[in-house]
Parts: sequence; C-alpha cells; structure tokens
Amino acid sequence: MFSVDELVVYPAQGVGKVEKIEEQDVGGVKTKLYIVRILSNNVTLMVPVSNAENVGLRPVSDEKMGLNILNYLEDRSDFTGYSGQNWNRRYREYSDKLKSHNLYDVAYVLKELFLISKDKELSFGERRLLEQAMGLITMELSYALSVDQSQAKSKVEELFADVMIQEEEQETQEENAEEPKKSKQ
Repeated sequence: MFSVDELVVYPAQGVGKVEKIEEQDVGGVKTKLYIVRILSNNVTLMVPVSNAENVGLRPVSDEKMGLNILNYLEDRSDFTGYSGQNWNRRYREYSDKLKSHNLYDVAYVLKELFLISKDKELSFGERRLLEQAMGLITMELSYALSVDQSQAKSKVEELFADVMIQEEEQETQEENAEEPKKSKQ
C-alpha cells in the first residue's frame, strides 16, 4: 500500500505523486482510490487501491535500479540489429513494452530504437516512441539518481553518443545534397 506524498510510477504515464487516498462510491460500491498526479503533465489519475498492482502502479526505482538501467542501456550485446521486420509488429511490441510496469521493458524500447536509428532513419512513429521512452526513462532516473531530468537525459545520450553523432552527420550530408538543387532553380 502506498501512502500520501509517495512517489509512484504509473506505466506509460511516468512518475507521479500520491496526493490522497480517498473512498468514493463507484457503481454503488465503496471503493478506496489512490489519487495520483503525474508530475510531467499534471494529469490526475484515480487508481483503485485493490487494482493498483494489476495496473502496474509501483514505487519509483531506487539508485541501485537506476544504475542497473544505465548499465543495461550501455550493454549492446543483446541487440540483434535491424532485421527489416514488419514495422506494425514492432510498433505494437514497443507500445506494449512502454505500458509495462517493468522499467527494463521501457529501457529495451529506448535502446532498440536508438540502435535501429544507426542503420536507418526512424519513421515519425518510431521517433515518437523513442521520445516517449526517453521521457519515461529520464524522469524515473532523475528521481532514482537524485539528479535533474536534463542530467539524466545527458547520461543516457552519452551512452548513445556514437549513434547520435552518426545521425547528425547524415542530416548534414542530406542538407548539403539538397543545397545544389535549390541553387539551380
């Protein structure tokens, strides 16, 4: 059971704070609810206490888990590479993992998309998933490691600096290739 003012994580929403625990009449049944405010967007969620575990509500990771996540992101040995698999199937898999209560699932999506971007340009949907995974990971890491979210994001970006540099070089090459076309017109 969580207590008032405790930080919790709601899958796919991120870190929130239990603002109160109250009893409400839901469909004629008295139901005890956690009132959770998501810190990143100020959304308020009402989570039945009896169903909190089923929906994946959990405490924020501790420092040890935060460091384990950074180590997991750094380890690329489990990455098999972009296999050209069906994007719809990958999108569903990644979306399901982002809704998971397991932080490693969210980190998996982040790592996969960063590493896929090394081989091919990410689609709009893939970039959205990457941004969502980055937000979820960095928000939780900021609390787990007692740093600002921007510092947590910098730590993650450092792990993928080689991929990000390669992306920037590709964008520069593409822009340079377009410039002669524009000047001819």
